[in-house]
Formats: sequence, structure tokens, C-alpha cells
Amino acid sequence: MGISRDSRHKRRLTGGRRATHQKKRKYELGRPAALTKIGAKRVHVVRGRGGNLKYRAMRLDQGNFSWGTEVCTRKTRIMDVVYNASNNELVRTKTLVKGAIVQLDATAFRSWYEQHYGVFLGKSKKKEAEGDVARKSRKVTKKLEKRKKARTLESNLRDQFLAGRLLACVSSRPGQSGRCDGYILEGKELDFYLKKIKKKH
Repeated sequence: MGISRDSRHKRRLTGGRRATHQKKRKYELGRPAALTKIGAKRVHVVRGRGGNLKYRAMRLDQGNFSWGTEVCTRKTRIMDVVYNASNNELVRTKTLVKGAIVQLDATAFRSWYEQHYGVFLGKSKKKEAEGDVARKSRKVTKKLEKRKKARTLESNLRDQFLAGRLLACVSSRPGQSGRCDGYILEGKELDFYLKKIKKKH
């Protein structure tokens, strides 16, 4: 039969049947959901009305994620889907949709933080223990010290960096744009989702 977005097949508000006077139209068509999964990138191009193109992501394993308070965006790997407010089934099947809470690999953000502030967010490194630390000029050291004074990092975020996984929210629509981009959870929003995830387990 095909997926249709018309309302002619529906009953009236009073519950009465409606007589159908015309067939389905092309402009009323609907398409099956993309149900994007985590895996090696696979994107289908779909021609839409007016020759416009949609990029239907079938599998994605990375995306651009933004760290709002630090104004830093990095391409990083998506590890897992941990929460979805609309449907637990989407968590079980690891489906990437807008609004899904995902776990990211923290490496890209950790290395940026170390370069920007000179502070390593993780377990003590072997390199430092061996004394194999890159020497910095006085100018760079002074700049890092100045930045360190103004820096703040939430305890929840620090814990996530130690574990090597960050929680983020998907803000793009993978089934429409073929991309899985979003932002790292912080502050009250992070507390809220941590509580939800804890309750689920």
C-alpha cells in the first residue's frame, strides 16, 4: 500500500466514515524511517520533491560534537546510545536519532584541553613518570598559566574524562542530513540525564 500522509483515510471527528473520492497523490507520500545504527559510514541519497536531495544515514560511527563552555568542536567517535526520552527500544537497538543521548570517545577533547590549558584530564601518564615531557618556551608557559587561572571544570565532566567517555546529545537529524552532530552535556542538563540513566539501570 505504501506510506501516505493524507487524512482522507481517517474518520471524522464524530467517528463517521469518510467517502474516498480520489486516489493517493505523489505529494502525500511518506518514506520508511532511516533507523540509523552505529557502524561504518553508509549513506543513501534520496531524491525529494523539487529535485532536492536528502541524505539518509543508514550507519554512522562519528560526528562533530561541540563543547559549549569551552567553545571547542571536534570530530569524535560515537561509542554507544545510552538514553532516549521517546523510546527505550531505540536504546536497545542503538538507533541514532535527534535528541538521543550518546557516549563519545573523549580522546579528541582531552588532547585539546591538554594543549590549551596544559592540564591532562585522565589517569597519570607513563610519559610524565619517565620525564619525557615536551619543553615549552617561557612565553607559552606564561600563556598557559594565565588560562589556568580562569579555567573551571565540573566534577561530573572530570569523572567522565577519567573514564574516557563523554555524554552528548545528538542535535542533527541523521536520517535527513546524513550526519550525526551534537553537543556535550554540561551543567543541569548533564545532572538531569545522569539521574535518568541511573534510574534506568
